[in-house]
Amino acid sequence: MSDLLSKSPVIPVVAIDNPAHAVALCEALQRGGINAIEVTLRTEKAIEAITEIKKHCPKMILGVGTVLTPDDVLRSEDTGSDFLVSPGLSPKLQAALQATELLVLPGTATPSEALSAYEAGFDKVKLFPAGAVGGANLIKSVYAPMPNISFMPTGGVRVSNMNDYLSLPNVYAVGGTWIASQALINAQDWDAIEKNAKDAMDMAATA
Repeated sequence: MSDLLSKSPVIPVVAIDNPAHAVALCEALQRGGINAIEVTLRTEKAIEAITEIKKHCPKMILGVGTVLTPDDVLRSEDTGSDFLVSPGLSPKLQAALQATELLVLPGTATPSEALSAYEAGFDKVKLFPAGAVGGANLIKSVYAPMPNISFMPTGGVRVSNMNDYLSLPNVYAVGGTWIASQALINAQDWDAIEKNAKDAMDMAATA
């Protein structure tokens, strides 16, 4: 799974209000060339949407985001998801994430947090909120002392700055909401989402 994810440089971070939109969303992303998605647990129907994606879009690498508690880990495992993303680590959450067999991308915001995650067994982490904590300059600065840790920046990432991150040797992907915003999903604007996905993948190819 880690190898598969390394071939997915752009990961849309989405919030789905209506599970009936989930499959059409994934189909639009795949038409645009994106084959990985992070569905956040920020909506009441998130688990239902994740289940729909897993059932009907088997080629989509499916991540569950906004994982905050051990119960979130268990619920995500039950859906058959492929990877988990958290905005940070707490002692109880860390124990649950260490116990799962799924790929885990824990959230970090500082070099100390990244090192703590690495010591806990996680060599791929999320930098969140990337733009607010130093962005590409921070990731570039920590490469020399921590070359074994790689990052997925999320938060403030856009098509205009994504290659600032993807050009760095310790960035394996970028995550962002701009490709498939909650407003676009609710409007069922699949053409716009497909175009955003294609534009992002075309940009990533030049990094």
